[in-house]
This record gives sequence, structure tokens and C-alpha cells, in this order.
Amino acid sequence: MAKDLLLEIGTEEIPARFIPNALESIKLSLEKNMMARNLHHKSIQTVGTPRRLVLYAQDMDEKQADTVVETMGPARRAAFDEHEKPTKAAEGFAKSQGIKVKDLQIVKTEKGEYICARKEVKGKRTKDILQEVLPKIITEIQFQKAMRWGNGDIRFARPIHWIAAIFGKDTIPFKVGHIKAGAVSYGHRFMKPQPFKVTGLKDYLKKTKAAYVIADMEERKQAIQKGIKKEAKTINGVVLQDDELLAEVTNLVEYPVALRGGFDREFLALPRDVIINAMREHQRYFSVVDKEGNLLPYFIFVANTKTKDPKVVIKGNERVLKARLSDAKFYFDKDIKIPLKDRVEQLKGVVFQARLGTSYEKVERFTRLAVYIGNEARFCNSMGALEKPEDFLTENYNPKNYDPQKTDPGFIAKYIIGRTAMLCKADLVSGMVGEFPKLQGVMGMEYALVSGECPDVARAIYEHYMPTQAGGKTPAGIPGAIISIADKMDTICGCFGVGLIPTGEKDPYALRRQALGIIAIIIEKGFPVSIDKIVDISIYLLNSKLTRTLADVKKDVMEFFKERLRNQLMSQGSSFDTVDAVLSSSWHDINDAIKRVKTLEKFKKNPACGALVVAFKRVSNILKGIELNDEKPDAALFEDVNERALFEVEERIAPEIAAYWKDGNYEKVFETLSSLKGIIDTFFDKVMVMVDDEKIRRNRLVLLNTVRNLYYQIADISKLAAQI
Repeated sequence: MAKDLLLEIGTEEIPARFIPNALESIKLSLEKNMMARNLHHKSIQTVGTPRRLVLYAQDMDEKQADTVVETMGPARRAAFDEHEKPTKAAEGFAKSQGIKVKDLQIVKTEKGEYICARKEVKGKRTKDILQEVLPKIITEIQFQKAMRWGNGDIRFARPIHWIAAIFGKDTIPFKVGHIKAGAVSYGHRFMKPQPFKVTGLKDYLKKTKAAYVIADMEERKQAIQKGIKKEAKTINGVVLQDDELLAEVTNLVEYPVALRGGFDREFLALPRDVIINAMREHQRYFSVVDKEGNLLPYFIFVANTKTKDPKVVIKGNERVLKARLSDAKFYFDKDIKIPLKDRVEQLKGVVFQARLGTSYEKVERFTRLAVYIGNEARFCNSMGALEKPEDFLTENYNPKNYDPQKTDPGFIAKYIIGRTAMLCKADLVSGMVGEFPKLQGVMGMEYALVSGECPDVARAIYEHYMPTQAGGKTPAGIPGAIISIADKMDTICGCFGVGLIPTGEKDPYALRRQALGIIAIIIEKGFPVSIDKIVDISIYLLNSKLTRTLADVKKDVMEFFKERLRNQLMSQGSSFDTVDAVLSSSWHDINDAIKRVKTLEKFKKNPACGALVVAFKRVSNILKGIELNDEKPDAALFEDVNERALFEVEERIAPEIAAYWKDGNYEKVFETLSSLKGIIDTFFDKVMVMVDDEKIRRNRLVLLNTVRNLYYQIADISKLAAQI
């Protein structure tokens, strides 16, 4: 008979960001343990609040199925003598298996007859298994940070106060540290903290709700959405959508109560993002806008308790926010007195990374790199040899001083990139960013506009941090995109250059995210840039800081990017062998590599592809480990008509493939290559490549190498699976 399992872990308030991962961890752990013990269940679901993690498994087997275990013993001839009497070997084996000799079985195998002990093993009760498994599951929950408390050795996100564990109608007896599992839960810490007995999920959800606890996160989220929408409507406003904040607030409360407060209109003179950040990051308040999207002088917050007099709570929150906004106004008014370009010098006193120097040094490096990338992307003119990054800070190099109608656009673009790059980190030394770190970039844009910088520069300062997370929004403008690549590349090459390389899950400088950001920008903007050239320039600019050889740094950085690109392509549906084929050839122009992947995926559906793969595998296999460089075959050394035939076909189609490759017409490249299949097969059937004569042998290898070179730089087709 199937029974349900309910497990609740009651704790001190767990940080909101820990809860989703913890619930997923406990669910996966139970599934893994039940599968290993051959116990089946219908479904597992989890719910939770800051004070409780809850797991519910429906229709779990009441006990394991009985099984028959067979254990092979010695050979029959060793177990019985010529009179079929058991030997000591048989008696010893039977004793070790806990059965009588007469119960031993004889089984036939490929190696002959052996004795065998067959034992029926009774399945354990699920309750007994859970008694053993649940403590382990609880203590192995993965948290970003864990703590010990009291004199115990248990590590958990926060101290555990109670555990409820019920299987069917029975309590599962076990202990975690000094906490003994029972069938009792507790209500809201303040509104109804009394204990109550639970018997199952429905009973649990009903009683917790009566005790002012909405355990189901989705239900709690909907209650919050309904409450904040209702409060905003009372002032003809709309809640500014913020899914991330909504998810966080959902896991901050057990019983949500939406309340509305307000602030002085004078604070609306502050930049919009400053107000929103002060409410969101520090207080977890929702902003309110009118129907046109203009910020209103109100906020909505979610309390965790019902109060007799909500006005008291509202006033307290208004007082806290007023202090925050007053601080913001103070820093803003003070910051705008200093032009943004005058702050750049202060970056010389800010350490970016101990081994990589100051933020000013970093800015100088990626300014040079950004102008180089802009030129490679055919967006701006190349940087003059005598030009210094700091020159971009003078008024002579302010793009606003140039008339777009009369000045070369590439010339203006260079100064937009150069000036933005030199200014984009200046807000780090402002009072506002010191107080509100998440406003870096935002304040840089605001201060740039106040300082009289052109809008293109201001917008690029804001955008150069993008994307801020994997899959996040990329810069809308070209200058911000180029500077973002340069900034991120300097960080990646710098960290690799001093040995700060990501390992396992550890990536303190978020290098994986930054590499993915670079790839995403290049793809979205269609930049015709070569990653290896950008890496070369970046490493060159970092040369004086590196503690590793330039060759080792480049090798590791390129492999790092290659793996990020491989994972991204495969996550988007490309097959492993196609991606491997393209990335085994030249892949440094990312957009071109992606185009080849897509074309090769289509070509795999061509009936000729499978046979072509087999032919090219033969070519690649015979050339494996042989260095031939760019040698050309000597026609005078041909001894067989099939050698000359292959040579003539290669000579004929090589210019065609080169032309198609140059035009990016890869469909024609693969189509033309397919014409080689028959002649390659004939060559291998009729010509012995590895002959004794060294000159003839090498000439034939060189001929095959010219054939391989036809496809090797586009995609190593021999990497494709033979059975397409």
C-alpha cells in the first residue's frame, strides 16, 4: 500500500536567496536515495518559507519489493568430490552465505558449472529506510553559506528548531543533532506561534494557513502581487514590474501584508534609478509609476505581520526611506560639482586587483583595446601611434565639438569610444556609487550628462557593464558594446595572466560570465572580429603585469573561450559532432564559425554526407601525427594513374572552394567537397600510400594533406559521426 511522506524542517529565518536552491537540493536528494533503494513514488513537491523547508512525496511504496539474490561460488568440480559429496569449499561457501549445503544450486555458465547460493531477501519497510535516509538528506542540503550553533557539529543555513516527519500516519523517529523528529509544527512566529499536530500535506497546509503561514510559495507570490496591485490602484498608479524583487520578497515573509507609504516630491528631482535603487536594494520596496511610466512619490512594501495600526509601520518605513533618499541627494549634489573627467585621476588610487594594478591602469589598457576593436569591427578609424589614452580627456577630443555633417563618422566614432572608455569607471570614486554600489554605470551616465558630455558617450558609459548576467541584456549601442568587450577581455586575460583561473564552481572574478558576455555581444552585433587578435592585443597591453608566459596565457584563454562557445552552441540545439568539427578548425571569427555550424547541420541531411565523412576519416587517420606543413605534391613522382586523378581534381576544385569560402558560401563549399568522395575511395583502393620508398610515400602523404586542407580550415568533417 502506497503512503505519503511529509517532511518539514523548521528553522530561524533563512536568507531568501538560499531557499529555492535548498528546496531543489532536498528534492533531488530524496529522488536519488529512493531510486538507489528501488522505492517508487508518484511525485515529489516542495514548498517553503523563511522559517521552514517542506518536502512532500506522494504515493511512496510502503516497503521494498522482495528480491532473490544469487551469489556464485566455486566451480562444481571443486565443490564436490568424485562421489558427489560436498568438499570443504562447498561447506565453507554455504556457511558464508548462511544456508545449508543441500540448498546450494548448480548453474551452467560459459566457463562451466558452478555452485550458487540463492537467497530471498525481504524488502525493508520504507519507514525504516526513511529513518536512516532523512537525517542524511537534511544535513546534506546545499547552501551558499552554512553555520554551526551551540555545541553541535551540524552545519545548516540557520539553526534548526524542529523537524516534522510523517510517513502515512506514523512519525519517523530520528534525530539531527539534538533535534528529535516528531509530528508537530509551529505557526507564525508573532501572530500564532503555538504548536499544532500535522498528519499530511492537506492537513499541514490548512493548519499552517490558519496559523498565519502561507507555506506554498506560488500562493504567497500571488497574494503579494494582488496586494501590491491593490495598493497601487488606490493612488491611480501601477507597480513597476520587478520579477527579481518579487521573487525575493516572496521568500522574505510567511504571511504577506502589502502596505503603501510615500516620500517628499522634492526627491523626484533625483535621477529615477537612484530613487528606485534606494527603495529596492536597501528596503525591498516596490516603486510605483503612473500610466505614462513616470515615477510617483509612493512606495509599496510587504510586511510579515498584520498590525493593529498599520500607520505606525508605514511611518517607520517612510522615515527610513527619507534618510536613504536624503543621503542620496547629499551625495548627488556633492558629486555633480566635480566634472566626471576630473575624477579619472582619482582612479590611480583605486586598486583593481593587487597583481594587475590600479583601475586607472586598467582603463588605459582597455581604452587602447577598445579603439583597436572598433577599428577591427569597421566602426572607427584606427588609433594613431602617438595618441595616448589620456588625450581623450581633453576638450579637443570631446566628440560634441565635431560636426557630424562635416567630420568623418569613423573619426568621431573613435573619440566616442576613446572618451567613453577613459570616463566609464570614473563614477567608482563618486560618493553616490560608494553608498549605492549597484548604481555604477548608472551614475556615470548621469554625471556625464551633467558634465556636458555628448549623449552617445553618456549612454555608452551606462551600457558598457552589460550584460550583467548570463543571458542578460547586451548594450544597445555600438560604442558601449565595444567597450564592454574590451573591459571584460582585459579582466579575463589579466586574471589568466597572474594565475587567477576558474576551477570547478569557483570563479570569484566571474570570468565565465564575462566570456559569455563577450560572445553574446559579438554575435548580436555581428562584429567581424577575431577573438585571437583581441586576446593578443590584450595580453600585449598586460605584459608588464603577467606572471606567466604570453604563450601559456593565450593558450588557456583561447581554450576558455572555445569551451564557452561550444557549450552555448550545443545548448542552442547544435549537435556535438558538428560543433566539434567546426571548432577543430578556425573558429576565431565567432559569427563565421556559427554560420559554418548551421550550414554543416543542414549538409548532414544530404545523402552524400555519410559516405563523404567516411572518406575524409580515411584521409585524416593516415595523416595523424605526421607533420607536412605546406608542402606541395610533386607530379613527377606519381606512379599510379589514380594519384594523378586525385591531384588534378584537387587542383581544379581548390580555387572554387577558396572563392566560396571567401564569399562565406559554405553550402557550395560542402557541396563541392562531396564530389571528392568517389575519387578518394578509388585512390585508397588502388594506391598503397605507406610504401617503402620514402620519397614516393611522402609525396602521397603530401597529396592527401592537400585534400585535407580543402576542408580542414572550414570544418574537420572527419570529426562528424560516420552514421548520419
